[in-house]
Amino acid sequence: MCGIAGFWSPSRNGGEAALQQTANAMGLAVAHRGPDGDGVWVDAAHGIGFAHRRLAIIDLKETGHQPMVSPTGRYVISYNGEIYNFPELRTELEGGGFTFRGTSDTEVLLALIENLGLEQALERANGMFAFALWDRENHKLSLARDRYGQKPLYYAWLSGGFAFGSE
Repeated sequence: MCGIAGFWSPSRNGGEAALQQTANAMGLAVAHRGPDGDGVWVDAAHGIGFAHRRLAIIDLKETGHQPMVSPTGRYVISYNGEIYNFPELRTELEGGGFTFRGTSDTEVLLALIENLGLEQALERANGMFAFALWDRENHKLSLARDRYGQKPLYYAWLSGGFAFGSE
């Protein structure tokens, strides 16, 4: 199981270093959920940050590192779970001309979102998952989890912002 965490604080004026520090602290809080890697991504202009702790199961290489940015740069995702039908989805996407860097189901989900949009991608994804997705073009944060809620996803409105995580 991976650990995801993050925040959105549009009025935050602490700068990139402060956002990095907050995201790093949130990542440390879920460190026990993923011993195989860690990552942080922040966008200081919009006051958003993601932290990720990785338990590598499908793609053991660096190409599965998260938070992951889509090839166009539009989307950023921090994802926990498994998409059971990702090999079929990958084949469909490759048939449409999409090229993958690695073999992770995260990359396939991100490509599916980029090609179909979030709602249609969620309809097509069969699995257990929870994730945070930042749309850099529309400045929109989306949180999603599987239909049965098998992967945990908690969130809270705080003074000055919004926080979420696996725990």
